[in-house]
Amino acid sequence: MSHSRQDGLEDLTLLGNQGTTYTFEYDPGILESFDNKHEYRDYFVKFNCPEFTSLCPITGQPDFATIYISYIPDVKMVESKSLKLYLFSFRNHGDFHEDCMNIIMNDLIKLMDPRYIEVWGKFTPRGGISIDPYTNYGKPGTKYEEMAWNRLTNHDLYPEKVDNR
Repeated sequence: MSHSRQDGLEDLTLLGNQGTTYTFEYDPGILESFDNKHEYRDYFVKFNCPEFTSLCPITGQPDFATIYISYIPDVKMVESKSLKLYLFSFRNHGDFHEDCMNIIMNDLIKLMDPRYIEVWGKFTPRGGISIDPYTNYGKPGTKYEEMAWNRLTNHDLYPEKVDNR
């Protein structure tokens, strides 16, 4: 079934726009959302973003990561092209890894007010160490708040074997 712009997508300005411009400074205003057509159901939407870059706030050196974003939508969902451009806007942004992941999660919560969301950054090593911050959120006062706590306390129960970085 094809959807037309009349199906709640008329506010999207980036999807299908051939004149895309890339912002090199952090800009949460790039993010766009659309209506969840299946808000009666819980389901995960997952994004794997293997080309994330930001800058170390002290040295200015680039940091590279794969960002994993998973969320259970409520009424609104993030449009993927706007998410791509938003993540690209971190290119010249100087912040620590942990801060970047929390900023991304906070901006997505502000945009969508999801039932549940998690953001996990897996950064390539610099100086012989990699940092993989994980952050999550469940809507307060709901079963998703307990889900967030359970996933946070158990997310590293079975650590991955890291042999490629």
